[in-house]
Amino acid sequence: MELIARFDYGSIVPWASRQEDGRLRLVAGPDRLLLDTNVSTRGEDFRTLAEFTISAGQETSFVLNWSPSHTPAPPPLRGADALQQVHGFWSDWAATHKATEYYADAALRSLLTLKALAHWMTGGIVAAGTTSLPEKFGGSRNWDYRYCWLRDAAFTLLALISAGFLDEARAWHQWLLRAVAGSPDDVQTMYGIAGERRLDEYEISWLPGYQGAKPVRVGNAAARQLQLDVYGEVLDAFYVARHAGLAPDEDSWALEQALVSHLEAIWREPDEGIWEVRSGPRHFTHSKVMAWVAFDRAVRSIEEFGLEGPLDRWRLVRSAIHEGVCRDGFDAKQNTFVQSFGATELDASLLLIPLVGFLPPDDERVRGTVAAVERRLIRNGLVLRYDTGVGTDGLPEGEGAFLACSFWLADNYALLGRSQEARALFERLLTLRNDVGLLAEEYDPVQKRQLGNFPQAFSHLALINTAHNLASLWGPAHLRSRGPHHPGSEKPHPRAARKRTEKGRRA
Repeated sequence: MELIARFDYGSIVPWASRQEDGRLRLVAGPDRLLLDTNVSTRGEDFRTLAEFTISAGQETSFVLNWSPSHTPAPPPLRGADALQQVHGFWSDWAATHKATEYYADAALRSLLTLKALAHWMTGGIVAAGTTSLPEKFGGSRNWDYRYCWLRDAAFTLLALISAGFLDEARAWHQWLLRAVAGSPDDVQTMYGIAGERRLDEYEISWLPGYQGAKPVRVGNAAARQLQLDVYGEVLDAFYVARHAGLAPDEDSWALEQALVSHLEAIWREPDEGIWEVRSGPRHFTHSKVMAWVAFDRAVRSIEEFGLEGPLDRWRLVRSAIHEGVCRDGFDAKQNTFVQSFGATELDASLLLIPLVGFLPPDDERVRGTVAAVERRLIRNGLVLRYDTGVGTDGLPEGEGAFLACSFWLADNYALLGRSQEARALFERLLTLRNDVGLLAEEYDPVQKRQLGNFPQAFSHLALINTAHNLASLWGPAHLRSRGPHHPGSEKPHPRAARKRTEKGRRA
């Protein structure tokens, strides 16, 4: 056994000492590690080493426990007891899964991953557990993903609610309420695990990076970017939570109104978009679509739940955004929506247009966009985010296929009735998981390797939601796509009708 303990990204060597009870203690500033084992260890060259012999049927354990150095040391923990406790917890949790007829095991594995990425006290779910694993080997597309993105909000709630994990959905909803509380002007794209806002980005120069990929980054400067699409995701998340009965309306409606009112003032501005480009703001089509989603969900919350708000004004803004996207974000010559207004480039985020209810899936413009993605953004059967060679994002060219985008294409196939193609693509994506069913952010189909931070919540969220879309007509994509352009969608929610009746009786 060899143990090399370092703190602060490898820069601090702890002080090692043997305790009276035989435990090895390693301390540096606020951090403490305790090693519990029944094997004799020794120190050598700032490492802890051990040699031991073990035969069939025998057991030995090494338990490494972290705790703040200023607190009393936690009691020793036997490896077998810890294993039994952990196994029991996860087995009991998984037993509550509301399984679908198809792909239940794959969905559950991804749900377990989400649970593992969630903080047990705050309810926040980080995008990944790592920083700076490269999107291109040896390149500079290396980011810190150990934060909670607002963009994941609606996807997360849909995945958890569909699977029956309402406690986790409620915890995430409460985290979301706390994180975005405050002035709407100060809403960020991402937050720390407890809602922290200062995520200043800096580089760790003394680490070589994974297989030489530099720089290694801590923090994320994209937290301060303007990304209009997050307003749509947040309002959609609140709308989904309200439908699921996760919280009383008064808990969030005032905050939602403030967010929508702020968006009303800024939706015409260019932004850095869903992919957090570092080449300057543009009028990204997806961002405007999601701004439309924000107003649409606010309007529907009033219509379906009888909430108070400027209904007519928000309807007008919703219509204006819709008209602008269809006019400036659609290229009639190519018969496809484009990455940004006036551009000709394509973007896989456009696959979300039918999934969020902006247009019906069988609209000819949607069909044309799906066909354009198939022609221009698929490499080796997987979908790229966009063409990195045209300089859109201000970074060097080259990256893998973005896995969530391939799941979105499968969702479009399902909505279009192309179920065989949807299942074939989904099952291909399942084969890309590693031996324990985990996915990174991207995949290199040539080297057959996963790329980017790992495991990636966004990829697993997309997997869960696509599994539910393929297993049921009540999957997330089917429900979200039934927007105001679909027959019957303008009918008031029964709860809203009851509220209006009750108001009439009180009057």
